[in-house]
Amino acid sequence: MPELVIDLEAEKKEIIKRYRALLRACKPTLQKGDKKLIRKAFVKSMEAHKEMRRKSGEPYIYHPVAVAQICAEEIGLGTTSIVCALLHDTVEDTDLTLEDIEQEFGPKCSHIIDGLTKISGVFDQSSSLQAENFRKMLLTLADDVRVILIKLADRLHNMRTMEHMPREKQLKISSETIYLYAPLAHRLGLYAIKSELEDLSMKYTETATYKFIAQKLKETKADRRRFIREFIEPLKKALADQGLNAQVMGRPKSIHSIWTKMKNKGVPFEEVYDLFAIRVILDSHPENEKSDCWKAYSLVTDFYHPNPDRLRDWISSPKGNGYESLHTTVMGPKGRWVEVQIRTKRMDEIAEKGFAAHWKYKESSSDSGLDNWIRKVRETLSNPETNALDFIDEFKMNLFSDEVFVFTPKGQLVKLPNNATALDFAFEIHTDIGARCIGAKVNHKLVPLSYQLQNGDQLEIITSGKQKPKEDWLSTVVTAKAKSKIKASLKEERRRVAEEGKEMLDRKMNALKIPVNSNNLHKIAYFLKLSSIQELYYQFATGKVEAKHLKGYLEAEKAVENKLPEKIENNNIDRLLRSVKSKADAALLIGEDLGRIDYKLATCCNPIPGDDVFGFVTVSEGIKIHRTSCPNAARLLANFGYRVVKAKWTGTQEIAFLTGLKITGIDDIGVVNNITKVISNDLKVNIRSIMIDSNDGIFEGSIMVYVHGTSHLDNLIKTLKQVNGVLTVDRFEAVR
Repeated sequence: MPELVIDLEAEKKEIIKRYRALLRACKPTLQKGDKKLIRKAFVKSMEAHKEMRRKSGEPYIYHPVAVAQICAEEIGLGTTSIVCALLHDTVEDTDLTLEDIEQEFGPKCSHIIDGLTKISGVFDQSSSLQAENFRKMLLTLADDVRVILIKLADRLHNMRTMEHMPREKQLKISSETIYLYAPLAHRLGLYAIKSELEDLSMKYTETATYKFIAQKLKETKADRRRFIREFIEPLKKALADQGLNAQVMGRPKSIHSIWTKMKNKGVPFEEVYDLFAIRVILDSHPENEKSDCWKAYSLVTDFYHPNPDRLRDWISSPKGNGYESLHTTVMGPKGRWVEVQIRTKRMDEIAEKGFAAHWKYKESSSDSGLDNWIRKVRETLSNPETNALDFIDEFKMNLFSDEVFVFTPKGQLVKLPNNATALDFAFEIHTDIGARCIGAKVNHKLVPLSYQLQNGDQLEIITSGKQKPKEDWLSTVVTAKAKSKIKASLKEERRRVAEEGKEMLDRKMNALKIPVNSNNLHKIAYFLKLSSIQELYYQFATGKVEAKHLKGYLEAEKAVENKLPEKIENNNIDRLLRSVKSKADAALLIGEDLGRIDYKLATCCNPIPGDDVFGFVTVSEGIKIHRTSCPNAARLLANFGYRVVKAKWTGTQEIAFLTGLKITGIDDIGVVNNITKVISNDLKVNIRSIMIDSNDGIFEGSIMVYVHGTSHLDNLIKTLKQVNGVLTVDRFEAVR
């Protein structure tokens, strides 16, 4: 490898150039003394990081300056945030301490940088360090939203410059991004950043698909531009004639959103018509905003027929992240559906810059959806789960969901996530009302707790003093608030029962002459395969553990290993991770030095040779191999990065792997026979099962086949598509 030659003089000039670009981006928000403060932070960061370089070989200072630039230019944050962005890695990676930061830049900067600094020190591997760090960051969010906004800028720059990272790091960071950071950007109204994070994650997790769609977009660019021009010309003239000062433009959809549409609707790229949206941005006075938007809508529908089912009015009822806009889908030229978004300049800035812009316009805006959301985050954090992973999963669940609008008996509007139930509504009103809820009246009709709310419903909650939260309520509710309150209540009840069980167990152990001490209690819990001593007390109180089980323990005491139950999982994982580097002979190479080791293929995605894969160390089933595009991959990689190992197919063995194909087409005599003939006779592929269902001249089927790898499968799909009557052939996302 050629030695890296560093031109220090050229680097110095580049750093100054980037710093000046940052100052230009900050100019709109600069006040007296701000420039001096930013310079002080820049010099401090430069000094702290002077010996450090990024994976690409560039000076490390490029990164904090770029993060500060994103904060200023793309999010619209002010001087405090710029200072914190410049210093965000100093406490974690250099000798600077939070005390130093507080002394030179004040307590506010110190507090924000603390929120951006990862947890250090000894950490329990049975939980997830990523989840704990994320929870720490959210705790700071409850006080200062700038922590999250700077973290999103940091993540965006890391994603933009990730090509020099090792493959497994790219996978882990991309999965964490798609799982948590993109939904968070969406919830804070940062649509452009959310879309870019999704696209960049896809670039590393589903590289082939990303490149395919990017190439297709490039090929169809000229055609799209021509279509947009034809569509907007008459609109521009009509808007000007009506005295509306408007900007009309075409906005391309992101690669990730196109891919999502292709998957959800089961259509190829050529059949995704809304590759772009037309945006009408009006320059209106605040008091005329609503009427101007509806006037523009009227003009659009004069030219093009609207789809009545596709009108979305987020001006009368803005989304929870502050988003306001009118959306309609109209039939444009050449018989193509086109989405049209109508909004004002103020609304557009909120849509693009999210929370920062919302805060800027707060006094003139009647909506406080984001403030309400941050209040809910505070509530959730006031009683955080001991398990950070549960907390993160529930928190994420409420980030990306669409909303449903319902009313209290007095007519107050309440926004909840889609699929929310009457029980969610009860907890939203008040925790005590939720805990004592036995039913609800929707539009004056009695409904069960599990009733799914519909837009416009008016709810009245029925309570009882005897009611208590139940375990099965957790599968009824969808909001993080309801789930955390139910869990807290169940936990408290369980703790109370366990207290009673402790006294009962102590008496029984004394009767059996078993010394009551921590060591023996751990041994009994391990012998009975219980997760903790607390669980042992609870099971004894409820009668699931009895005297006969204690006698069984006494008899087998010598056979029980003297292990603490909470160490079992870690020991298994450590043993497997150590063995990754020591076995030999399979078609898959696993581990840092890509040695050979036993493994199982995950049934959630059934990988086959040629698929991009990774190994995941499970607690009881050894190493499982998943596709990087597996439905569970993002969660596993984001939350359990320390259990992930490299995996790569060697391509040396011809083993048959089971995979599934979904086929649709026009039902005709002999079509099934032709399909099976192509698979079995022409391509010599073994079929495990075939199911074909025909309805109104269209057939839909699933075929389970054994193939040797992705090239073998691609050849099979290509040949099947040539069978007369077959319309689509797709691989299953998962085979169960």
